[in-house]
This record gives sequence, C-alpha cells and structure tokens, in this order.
Amino acid sequence: MDLSSIEIFLAVVSDRSVTKAAKAVGRVPSNVTTRIQQLEEDLGVSLFSRDGKKMTLTREGETFFAYANRLMALALEARQAVRPLAPSGTLRVGTMESTAASRLPAALMQFNQMWPDVSLQLTMGASRDLTRDVLSDALDCALIARLPKTMREEDSSFDAELKALEMELTFVEDLLIVLPSGHPSIKSAADLRVGSLAALEPGCTYRRIAENWARKSSALPTSELGSYHAILASVATGNTAGVMPRSVLDLMHWPTPVQTHQLGAVETLLVYRKNDRPSAFNAFHEVLSAKGRDVRLTTN
Repeated sequence: MDLSSIEIFLAVVSDRSVTKAAKAVGRVPSNVTTRIQQLEEDLGVSLFSRDGKKMTLTREGETFFAYANRLMALALEARQAVRPLAPSGTLRVGTMESTAASRLPAALMQFNQMWPDVSLQLTMGASRDLTRDVLSDALDCALIARLPKTMREEDSSFDAELKALEMELTFVEDLLIVLPSGHPSIKSAADLRVGSLAALEPGCTYRRIAENWARKSSALPTSELGSYHAILASVATGNTAGVMPRSVLDLMHWPTPVQTHQLGAVETLLVYRKNDRPSAFNAFHEVLSAKGRDVRLTTN
C-alpha cells in the first residue's frame, strides 16, 4: 500500500467511475483498475461493488475510506512539517463568481489558517478573460469553466489558449436552466414559454452553453444581468429563463419556487502557466485538490 494507490482509491470513490477517476489523477483507466486490484489484494477484501461502469463502496470499502482520508491528511501534514520554507508572498487567483460563492469559502478559510503569511488576492471574471489573464501573467492561476467538447470544436481559439496552460479538473458543476414556478416542464428549448434568457456577461461559459442550447430550437434574446440574484429576480417575473449552476441555486435559498431543467455537467478547471508557479501555488493547489475531492464525493 502506498500513497499513490490511496489517492487513486479516493478518486474512484469520489467519481464512482474508473474513467473519470483516471482523468482526475492524470492516469490511464487501465492503470487505475490495476492499482485498485492491487490494493484489494494487499488488503484481502473487495473495496468496490462493480455494477457495469459504476463503482460503489462495499462495507469494507467504507471502513477503509475513513482511514484513507486520515492517511492523506497525515501525509499532507508531514510534507508541511519538513518543508524548509513556508509559502509566503502574494498569490493572485482568478475565479468565476459562482465558484467563489459556492466552492471556495471552505478552501480559502483552510488556506488562510495554514499559511497566514500568504496574501491571497481574488479576481472575479468570466472564464475567457481569466484564462487570458493567466497567460499574460496578470494572474498566477484561475478557476474557469470549460466548454463541452462539441462546442470546443466551434471555438478553437479559446481551446488553443487553454492548451498553452496546465489544466486540472477541480469541480464538476450541474448546469441548469431555471424556469418560473408555473412554467410547464420542458424537454428542449422549443418548449420554452418565456420571452428571454437571463445570464451573466458574454464571456461567461455558462451563458455560452445556454445560448448554444437555445439556438437549436428557439430564438431567445439574452438579457445580460450582473449577478445570480438578479437572474433569479428576473425569472420570478414569469417571462424569463435563467442559467446557473445547481451549487449556486442551492446556496441562495430563494424564497419563491422555481423549476429547473438540466443542461448537463460542466467541468471547472484550475489553469496555470507551465513551469512558472510562485511558492504559494503548491500549497494552494494541495488545499484546493482536497476540497475538490470532498465536493465530488458529496455531490455524487
């Protein structure tokens, strides 16, 4: 048993899929399968029940899961204890508004407690703008939403910008169309009975995904609003559909009922320049990776 095997085990638990876990830890699926089998042989128990491609923990797996988390936390503590120089200085982090609200608070609090000498500066923006700021060295790293594969082919310039950077999957968001409470259920944009689509600025990836979906069956104009609260207020008028991730909707506890239609999963990536990282980046990366595993587990 080694730490890399435990990390792979935790990734499979989080994603419930060998293929998704392999992507998260940067390995090929066959290697992930082999490492899990070796871990099970080492422990002498089956850690997962396998139902097609879906992986769920056995009773023994659930017991081992608690120890695996403790082992990874202890390994992180050990690395911090022997590190000759503690991170310091300034770390410039870009993030989408939705990610800052729903995903980052716990990670930022933990990072501040662990590394109080680091000045962490947050910049809010749309994914495309944040990506360009990382490329130009205006930011050290950023959390951005990636377009689905089919849309990447239509926007090769943005995809080329991303490929010039290092990219790591950090969170997966469930993107929603939010509808007024009395709106009939929909299967496609053709079923919409509203006059407009409410979204954030044009560089917002969520907006682009929603507009692409709407164009296939409808010709809705887009109303640009400055916040997710404003989007929900517009939906409450009864003549607007909004777009936002489920994590933000759940966070807001909106006082009036709404209906939702799923557009699909959208990846949140941590992007940063190759071979150009300040000392505080690795510490931030470790905290963020741990929180990302926790989020993917609780949302499955």
